[in-house]
Amino acid sequence: MFENQKFIASVFSAAELPKERLPEVVLCGRSNVGKSSFINSLFNRKNLAKTSSTPGKTRSINYYNIDSKFYVVDLPGYGYAKISQSERKKWGNLINDFFSVSKHIQLTIHLIDSRHQPTELDIKLNDMLRKLDIPYIVLLNKSDKLKQSEYSIAKKKVIGIFPELILNENLFYFSSIKGTGSKEIKKLLTALFY
Repeated sequence: MFENQKFIASVFSAAELPKERLPEVVLCGRSNVGKSSFINSLFNRKNLAKTSSTPGKTRSINYYNIDSKFYVVDLPGYGYAKISQSERKKWGNLINDFFSVSKHIQLTIHLIDSRHQPTELDIKLNDMLRKLDIPYIVLLNKSDKLKQSEYSIAKKKVIGIFPELILNENLFYFSSIKGTGSKEIKKLLTALFY
């Protein structure tokens, strides 16, 4: 299980989606929230997904084939201020097109930085997922940067905005550095695809 992972393609438009259709686990969240580190940490691979210290680096939809059972689909991060308005619009359209066109999404993993309040764009994404009736979970990422006393504050913040979330059901702490949450996410994926 989770033994063979390979990068398949970077896609810049909905017309370029891979021909081989597999169920999809979609990763989304703001720029620099740690989606690439999440992929590398979950599958215990150093460079499966390229990480960058520059936010806004991922401008394509990146596909990873996992055991020929499902794709992990890494969407471009949103909300990075230093890119042009037209570039931002292009990203927005790409993400909207993807959600409208793909009929294979089994689960969306929405990553939110556990140290910060969910942003307006996080709220918009959540609204879209609910309108389209796409199953999702939320990961409070970078939880290794929280002090013990800050865990419940982070949880309260996110549940205050997304009251449907329940810790350890559809809301999880995650840290690619400490491995927090990895076991729970693998269990979830195993139940879906194996």
